[in-house]
Amino acid sequence: MNVHNYKTAGGKDLIVSYIESLPKAEAVDGYSVIQAFKEDRTDEVKTSLWRGKISEVYFYKHNRIFYVIADGEDVFFLHACRKQKNKTEKNDADIVVNRAKEVGKLVSKNFI
Repeated sequence: MNVHNYKTAGGKDLIVSYIESLPKAEAVDGYSVIQAFKEDRTDEVKTSLWRGKISEVYFYKHNRIFYVIADGEDVFFLHACRKQKNKTEKNDADIVVNRAKEVGKLVSKNFI
């Protein structure tokens, strides 16, 4: 698969920035998730449908990355965060939904 991390208008990779901010063991697990997607080994990671066509992948305890699959070859990682409670924090949910809409416009698809 072709993995596309969400980047700011200035080019900052927000997914990698989040992973690099984690302790070493968590960061290693985060990078292994990205590698699993690149090598089309998603059956090896824990994923679940979050909302609409947006999914999430869990790694090392309470970390997760929200993503959408645009087609069979392109996956877009939208947001990475630490799960604090049983429900997604409103701020994180708003970020994910807005980024999914933004990516949807770029690839002419509706994800939410």
